[in-house]
Amino acid sequence: MKSFSESYKAAGVDVTAGYKAVELMKAHVARTMTNGAIGAIGGFGGLFELDLTGIEKPVLCSGTDGVGTKLKIAFLMDKHNTVGIDCVAMCVNDIICCGAKPLVFLDYIACGKNVPEKIAEIVSGVAEGCVQAGCALSGGETAEMPGFYPIDEYDLAGFSVGVVDKAKILQPNSQKAGDVLVGIASSGVHSNGFSLVRKVFDVENTDLKAPVAELGGKSLGETLLTPTKIYVKPILALLEQVKVKSIAHITGGGFYENLPRSFPGHLTAKIDRSAVKVLPIFNYLAKVGNIPERDMFNTFNMGVGMTVCVDPADVEKTIEILKANGEEAYVIGQLVESSEGVIIE
Repeated sequence: MKSFSESYKAAGVDVTAGYKAVELMKAHVARTMTNGAIGAIGGFGGLFELDLTGIEKPVLCSGTDGVGTKLKIAFLMDKHNTVGIDCVAMCVNDIICCGAKPLVFLDYIACGKNVPEKIAEIVSGVAEGCVQAGCALSGGETAEMPGFYPIDEYDLAGFSVGVVDKAKILQPNSQKAGDVLVGIASSGVHSNGFSLVRKVFDVENTDLKAPVAELGGKSLGETLLTPTKIYVKPILALLEQVKVKSIAHITGGGFYENLPRSFPGHLTAKIDRSAVKVLPIFNYLAKVGNIPERDMFNTFNMGVGMTVCVDPADVEKTIEILKANGEEAYVIGQLVESSEGVIIE
C-alpha cells in the first residue's frame, strides 16, 4: 500500500506530490550518472565506487553552499531551471581550487509547497550543473515545509565531494614574488552579492523583463539569472599539463577577500585595473547604486570568476589551454612582496 496521509495533507504536506516530483526528476538525474555512480535515486544513501587509478594517496575534498538571495530573482521571473547550475557551481568551483576532481553532488530543496513540475525544473538545472562538472547527482532531499516558507518560494543548497592525490593538493605555500595571476572570465554576477543587487535595483518594484540598453538590450532579470560558470573541466585539463601553484574562486568578498586565500601572507596580489575586463552588468550596477569601485571589487567578481597562479614561464601555455577549453583567460596581475593582501591600481 502506497504511503498517504489525509491528516498530513490537511497540514499542508502532500507526500504524493513528493513521489511525483521524484518521478519527474529521474530523467534529469540519469544524465549525470558517471562511471562510479551506483544505483538509482530513492535509496537512503548515494553510492559511488571510487576509481583510484593513478592516485597514490587519495584525499577527499568536500564543499557546500547555497544559491543565496539570487533565488528571489528566480521567483520574480518565474524561471527555475538555472539556479541549480549556480548551486552546483558554488560547490564544485571551491573543490577544484584544491586540485580535487568532483565526484558526487547532493542537493537539498526546501519549499513551502511541493509543486512537482517546479521541483523537477529546479533539479533539471542541478543536473545540468553536474553534467558540466562531470560529477554524479547521487542523491538529494526535497522538504515541504508549509508555514516556514511561503508557498511559492524555496531554498536550494548543495554538497559535493571530490578526490585529489595528496601530493597534488594545491596549497598557498609554493608561490613567490613574480608569479603571475591569470584571470578566467565570469559569466556575470554569479551567485554573490545579491542582497546588494536587489537593493540597488529594487527588484520587487522593477520590470525585470524589460530590455536595458546598458546590458546590450538584454533584460535585467535575464542578465542577473545568468548561471555561475563552472570551471571544473577546463581547470582539470590545465592541471594535467601545467604546474598550477594555486587557484582562487572569486565569490562573496570579491578580490579583496578571496585572492589572499590562495597565497602566503607575505605576498600581495597586485592587480592591473586596466587589464580587468569588467562586464556591463557591473558598470550598470555601480552607476545605478552609486557604489565606489573599492566596494565593487570587495563584493563582486567584476568579470573574473577564477584566478590561477602560475610561474611566468607557464603563462602562455596556461592561457592557451584554458582558451582551448572554451574559457576567456588573460593576465590580470602578479604577486609582489608585501603584506597588504590585494592592491588594485
